[in-house]
Amino acid sequence: MEPDFLRNFSFAAFDLATIPFHDGFTYLWGKENVIPSLDGNTVKLIIHEHSGSGFKSIDMYTSGFFSAEIKLPSNYFATAGVCVTFYTTSIDVFDRRRHDELDFEFLGNKAGKPWQFQTNLFGNGTSGREERYDLWFDPTKEYHRYSILWTEINIIFFVDEIPIREVLRNKQMENNYPSKPMYLYATIWDASKWAIHEGNRKVDYSYGPFIATYKNLILKGCIFDPIEVPDDEFCSENLKAQDYAIMNPLRRLKMQNFRQRFMSYSYCYHTYRYPVPPPECVIVSKEKQMFNENGMLKVGRSRRRHSKRRGRASTTMGHMMF
Repeated sequence: MEPDFLRNFSFAAFDLATIPFHDGFTYLWGKENVIPSLDGNTVKLIIHEHSGSGFKSIDMYTSGFFSAEIKLPSNYFATAGVCVTFYTTSIDVFDRRRHDELDFEFLGNKAGKPWQFQTNLFGNGTSGREERYDLWFDPTKEYHRYSILWTEINIIFFVDEIPIREVLRNKQMENNYPSKPMYLYATIWDASKWAIHEGNRKVDYSYGPFIATYKNLILKGCIFDPIEVPDDEFCSENLKAQDYAIMNPLRRLKMQNFRQRFMSYSYCYHTYRYPVPPPECVIVSKEKQMFNENGMLKVGRSRRRHSKRRGRASTTMGHMMF
């Protein structure tokens, strides 16, 4: 059953048009493993022992709202090390050491456990800004929408209509706020060396191939043109005025509730790594109490407890969280 919140807070309110694959995207690598549907509304990405795959946007953007409904590989026993991504980056155009990036990364699972996923942020080459979370649904059973809003003043990551993370630009960040033109990417690849338990769980290709499916892709943003100078000010102001870009009190409350219930790691609370929190971190005392000094969730609210609740998540989380 769909949570009450999602029925009452429909994504249709964002009023965004989808774009067919060939109108907005091109092949990145593993072309034989990138399979668009005839109407371009759906794209399958496949990984097997010989190759992963990916696609990217045709245009670069200086800001935007990027979104896709994604269904993850469904093998319950053998997706450890399979990494599915949806992200923006400048890495193919600008110096790798100073690149910008905004990530959704789905990190596979070990047998009988839920998929892990994280968001990450790179600004001018500065990295190490990961947050990890659980989900209140099984991302392999049906499609769910994952979205990135990127403006000159803030970045918001969404799962369905729920904002799960916001990064506000401030003066202390200086050049470390993502501001370079970026492409949008989607990939599936072998991350056995690091994704699950620091690389102790490898992809078992005897259960493959593994397939991630993307549909209803959205590219709405300010296109970067190195030849013509676009009216970036008009475009960015228009973007910031859209409904999905406004963090009203209801959205902010839902973000806080999500983070308190489902965030399992935050670099902002990793005091061994950052004795002084990075300047974009907003330390929330209620959140801080939940984490150890290594940024990991305290035992009192473990992923195992979440997994026990999953069976009733669709009926209770709509009231408890949303």
